[in-house]
Amino acid sequence: MLLIFFKIWLMGFSGALAQDQPTFKGGTDALNTFIANRMIYPTFSKNNCLQGKIYVAFQLNKEGNVFNSKVQKGLGIDLDQEALRLIRLTNGKWEVPANYDTNSQLVIPISFSLKNYNCNDRSSDEIAKAIELYRNRLALQNVVTNYYKNKYEDKINQQNEIEIISIKNELGFDDKFINEKMREAKQKLKQGDKEGACESWYFIKYIGSNAADEMITENCK
Repeated sequence: MLLIFFKIWLMGFSGALAQDQPTFKGGTDALNTFIANRMIYPTFSKNNCLQGKIYVAFQLNKEGNVFNSKVQKGLGIDLDQEALRLIRLTNGKWEVPANYDTNSQLVIPISFSLKNYNCNDRSSDEIAKAIELYRNRLALQNVVTNYYKNKYEDKINQQNEIEIISIKNELGFDDKFINEKMREAKQKLKQGDKEGACESWYFIKYIGSNAADEMITENCK
C-alpha cells in the first residue's frame, strides 16, 4: 500500500507566499488518488522493506505543465525514481493562477509505506544494509549498461563480455527479470507514461537483451 501525504511549499522567492498557489485539478484528494492508482512500487524496495518520504521539486508553466523536476531530498534508492516519475505524470493537470510566478519552485513530499509485508520487524541496521546493497548493485548495474551502450555504439570496452555476463548473473538479470521489466514497461505505457516505458525498454536493451527492441522501434524513436 502506498500512503501519500501531500503538501506544497513555494521555495526560494521572498514574495512567493503572497501569490495564489497552483492546485491539482480536483484538489488534494484527486492528486492522492491519481498518484496511488499509478504507483508501481519498485521491486527492490518492496522486497527489502524500504520505505520513506521522498521530496520532489518542480516548476509549473502557465499551462500547468511540469518542468525542471528533480528529487530534492531522497534516499538514493529506487523510490526516488518512482516519486519523480509520478510527479512528471501530473503534467498538464494543474490549475495555475494568473498571477503565479513560474520561476517559483514547488516541493511535494511523497511518503511510501508498505503494509502486510512483515516490515515492522526490520531493524534500522537491516534497512541500512539493504540501502547499501542497492547502491552496490547500482554500481555493478552501471558497469553492465555502460558496456552494452559502448558495444552498440562501436566504442572500445575495458571489460570483455564474459566478465559482463558474470556480473549479470550475479545481479539476477535473467529471463524472469527481463519479463518483469517488460510487464513494468507495459504498465507505464498503459498509464500514458511513454517516457517511463521507454526508459524501461532501453534498460532492457542496455543489459544485453533484444526482448524490448520491437517496442523501442514502435514507441521510442
